[in-house]
Amino acid sequence: MDTTNTTVKDPLKALIVDDEVDICFLLSGILRQKNLKPSFVNNLSSARLSLQHDVPSIIFLDNHLPDGFGLDFIQFVKETYPQVKIVMITAHDGLPERKKAHIQGADLFISKPFTREVIDYAVKKILEG
Repeated sequence: MDTTNTTVKDPLKALIVDDEVDICFLLSGILRQKNLKPSFVNNLSSARLSLQHDVPSIIFLDNHLPDGFGLDFIQFVKETYPQVKIVMITAHDGLPERKKAHIQGADLFISKPFTREVIDYAVKKILEG
């Protein structure tokens, strides 16, 4: 059997930025089942470093982090890495937060606590464009 023309597509990378380690592990498991390659960091400083070395297709971004707000990080990501999709995941999901996330360039906004179905939908929507 000739496999020279067979290509195996590498999984898309996802970066999770959340200071709750249990959320990172839970979301990582869900994303692996969707054939994504997740990694996670727990603050914005680490997210900036991670992006310098490995740019993901999707960032799952919490808002309230130890060193700042995810909402304020969206603009940096969109200006520096415009191809990256951003999914806000936060327990603080009032109308002002949703509006600001949209204005800054977030592609989707998910409330915590989230379900597997909500993450599945978000991944599908992001990957389909």
